[in-house]
Amino acid sequence: MKNNNILITGGAGYIGSHIAEALVKKKVNIFILDNLKTGFKKLINNKAIFIKGDIKNIITVRKVINDNNITDIIHLAASLNVSEAEKNKKKYFSNNIKGTLNLVKSCKGSTVKNIIFSSSCSIYGNVNGAVNERSKPDPKGYYAFTKYKGEEIIKKYANKYKYKYGILRYFNVAGASSSGKIGEINSSNGHLIKNIAIQSLKKKPIIYIYGNNYKTKDGTCIRDYIHVSDLADIHIKTLKYINTKSKSLVLNCGYGIGYSVLDIIKIFQKNNKKLIINFTKKRPGDIAQVYANINKSTQVLNLKNKSNNIKKIINSAFKWEKQLTKSHYK
Repeated sequence: MKNNNILITGGAGYIGSHIAEALVKKKVNIFILDNLKTGFKKLINNKAIFIKGDIKNIITVRKVINDNNITDIIHLAASLNVSEAEKNKKKYFSNNIKGTLNLVKSCKGSTVKNIIFSSSCSIYGNVNGAVNERSKPDPKGYYAFTKYKGEEIIKKYANKYKYKYGILRYFNVAGASSSGKIGEINSSNGHLIKNIAIQSLKKKPIIYIYGNNYKTKDGTCIRDYIHVSDLADIHIKTLKYINTKSKSLVLNCGYGIGYSVLDIIKIFQKNNKKLIINFTKKRPGDIAQVYANINKSTQVLNLKNKSNNIKKIINSAFKWEKQLTKSHYK
């Protein structure tokens, strides 16, 4: 991969910055395209070439790909808030569906050989037990629908434009890099562990739980949490697999363990007894439970999942949040 020119769309964001950090160690050429609306310039690796631009502008995207002889694309740029998607479908259609279509169409006649697409476990809908990659998609919310349509676009044009793809269905991403340099800054996406980390620094921490009457063991949503560093590793191993095998892949990205919202909060309560829990109404677009069957991803990529420990994930998020409040990032 040392001769590859890799474009990361949304590379100034939480996950993109971790992927860039991991790729730097591989000594490849990294290009980052980000409009900085939800990304942060401070998260951009100084060994990457940054281009400010938007995937909604197909002329910009084509120019970036052609001028830099891009061989691989890791496509992360998207709007992410599940609740907002229900209220502003036009924005999510434009960013997530049309933006992905622009990106793919920009690959026509280019040097692009591989595309890694950031998808979501939400495309599965409500499921009982661990869900595998062969499960029929059943997106319930509009955000999930946009991710499902993104997958369909990636698949549809693969043969026509001669690229292989890796579709990675993220489960819940959390934690921060052990380097201490990067982590999640944006708090507007409603991520549970991020919100708990924010509250952990307050004298009177309050956690809002959206819904307590789901059909789960304790009435709260169940999710599978993966450390962001392990997720970054999955991207790189998927890219290497596609380059070596010349085969496309669809993979779950989780640990195969479901934790309820209350399970996560109880871990936090062991360190802070003062936590106040407020139950409020369900968020539109949320599903009751989803966690991964990871047999395929573990076997195909020979994953080690070095950070597969919920306490480690939570502690790294807390450590980052503490550092964030003192830093120049804000």
